[in-house]
Amino acid sequence: MLQSAPSPQVWTGKPIVLVGLMGVGKSTVGRRLATRLGVPFVDADHEIETAAGMTVGEIFEKFGEPYFRDGERRVIARLIDGSPRVVATGGGAFINDETRALILGQAIAIWLDAPIHVLADRVRRRDTRPLLRDKDPFVVLKDLAAVRNPIYAQAPIHIPSDQAPHESAVAAILRALEL
Repeated sequence: MLQSAPSPQVWTGKPIVLVGLMGVGKSTVGRRLATRLGVPFVDADHEIETAAGMTVGEIFEKFGEPYFRDGERRVIARLIDGSPRVVATGGGAFINDETRALILGQAIAIWLDAPIHVLADRVRRRDTRPLLRDKDPFVVLKDLAAVRNPIYAQAPIHIPSDQAPHESAVAAILRALEL
């Protein structure tokens, strides 16, 4: 007998913001979580690209990371306006003090976390990430994790996301939200 997908619930709370290193599944988990909660899903990087008329990589290359982070903060502030939704952020968004304060003050921050070897395997499949250009993903991610994980740990909800299907991370988030 086929199991049907769980029916969506309707989330009426604060925006839910997913944070964590690149490759952890923020966008994929975010889309599925939004569907389960019956709310819109928004990818902050996509919104930044739309607003700028160029890719994240092009913004980094043309204007540098500080310029990108400032635009990212403004876009995230617009996305967490109090409306129920799920927002996937770029890996560095939560590291910015102002952006992190916005997220922690106006949303529910959820840290998706996975072992470095899993993340490195996932990000090797795409070459769209500016911080990985011409570098070993394992080394870059290990260095980023050393700096960023203590900051991601400020998110009130921590969800391990290993090699299990993304649906297991969604289920863990729903449990953490007590749904």
